[in-house]
Amino acid sequence: MPITPSVRKAFRNDGAVLVENCLDETQLAQCYEAFKWNVANPGPYKFQALDGTKLQTHIDNANPVVKDKYDDLVMTLPFGKLFQELWGSEHVWYFAEEVFVKEGGKSGRGPWHQDTANLPWAGEHWGNAWITFNKIPKRNSLEIVRGSHRGIQYDGASFANAEDPTDPLYGDGSLPRLPHIDKELAEKPNAWDVISWPITPGDVVLLHPRSLHGGAAVDADTPDRHTLVLRFFGDDAKFRCLPTSNPTYARNGVLFSEEMAKLNEGEPFRSPIFRQIV
Repeated sequence: MPITPSVRKAFRNDGAVLVENCLDETQLAQCYEAFKWNVANPGPYKFQALDGTKLQTHIDNANPVVKDKYDDLVMTLPFGKLFQELWGSEHVWYFAEEVFVKEGGKSGRGPWHQDTANLPWAGEHWGNAWITFNKIPKRNSLEIVRGSHRGIQYDGASFANAEDPTDPLYGDGSLPRLPHIDKELAEKPNAWDVISWPITPGDVVLLHPRSLHGGAAVDADTPDRHTLVLRFFGDDAKFRCLPTSNPTYARNGVLFSEEMAKLNEGEPFRSPIFRQIV
């Protein structure tokens, strides 16, 4: 599946593109099986777990128990070649997965954020493959602020204050506080240039993780959204030290922190624990 010059330009300028019919039925089914196993066997970095029989929200990240399974799975998927062409990178490595479950039509939107607020990443060659297994309209899809991956690196969101989605992760002044994008859009619909797409299973959104993005809520018409995110990096991927004011994320982040401790500011993001797929 070749990446056209227009798609490459859109990713470079906008920070996200939709690739339609990216996965065939077999590939999509393999991804869904891995996703369901992951949800049933949460790892140590889960942000929120399913509440018994009242299924609403589940978020999990880089589960070490399933890393080998995903390492093998990504070798059968088209993302190595896609990102190689998208970035113009000679090599592509797989980082890890993240899973999102929204069910029952009661789960609200995922707050706006940049993944690079709590992941020690810099450089052009980063990409998330956002795979959802439900047919969803644009209003319930992933939303991205166009071009924000080239703009300001904001402080992260603590996700601890339901009343204020901009409550800072660090709050030490080293990074500017997140803007209240939802509030600003409610007051002025064109305040931010937001892009999103309706999704048919098999379509994949490719996203630069430094982009400001958030997931729209589910509702009565679209009650469920099951999403698997696979993360990749290429030659121009560098280690970036995180602020040290939050001890949970200080310098290295929480994912693969021992390996990250071996890297210095600006060094190529490399480690034998990450599978090279191209």
